[in-house]
Amino acid sequence: MQIPVTARPRPEQLPLSFAQRRLWFLHRFQGPSATYNVPMRLRLHETPDTDALVSAIGDVVRRHESLRTVFTEIDGTPVQQVLDAETVSIPVDVLRATVSAQLETLVSQVARYEFDLETEIPIRARIINTDDDQCTLILVVHHIAADGWSLVPLMRDLSDAYTARRNGHQPDWEPLTVQYADYTLWQRDVLGTE
Repeated sequence: MQIPVTARPRPEQLPLSFAQRRLWFLHRFQGPSATYNVPMRLRLHETPDTDALVSAIGDVVRRHESLRTVFTEIDGTPVQQVLDAETVSIPVDVLRATVSAQLETLVSQVARYEFDLETEIPIRARIINTDDDQCTLILVVHHIAADGWSLVPLMRDLSDAYTARRNGHQPDWEPLTVQYADYTLWQRDVLGTE
């Protein structure tokens, strides 16, 4: 079933979707935790162009508003604050591991990252190069910004962006016609408020 979501005018205070609100409440109640992290591990079997990979991750974060959103509170009500695509800081670590045990420790550290949803965008990346000229990319996204359905377009966009960056240019994407915030507004229109 297709949901008839379209881009719409945005209010000054952008509400959370019902699923985001649940995760926001749990975050406020329990404090920062890795419980709702969605880690993705990719093993690249060639020496990657690390600069192109870092740029591609930035391209994906700039393309998808949910990956550059922080969740603040105004008068006791949680709101989404989409950060500017051109000024958002993308957290990507590039490290070297010499032995497999060290690699696993570095992977585990980023997978267990505890996001501060009020001040940090909900994505982290770590690129780990190993002595055997292989590379492991770890992406960790908080569930407030992604779910299982999100991973396919996310990885497709990352692949497209990396290919473009390796070829010396930016990805040639059509702008997205709707973002997750548009879905949130549509959901509120259809279901109303609590």
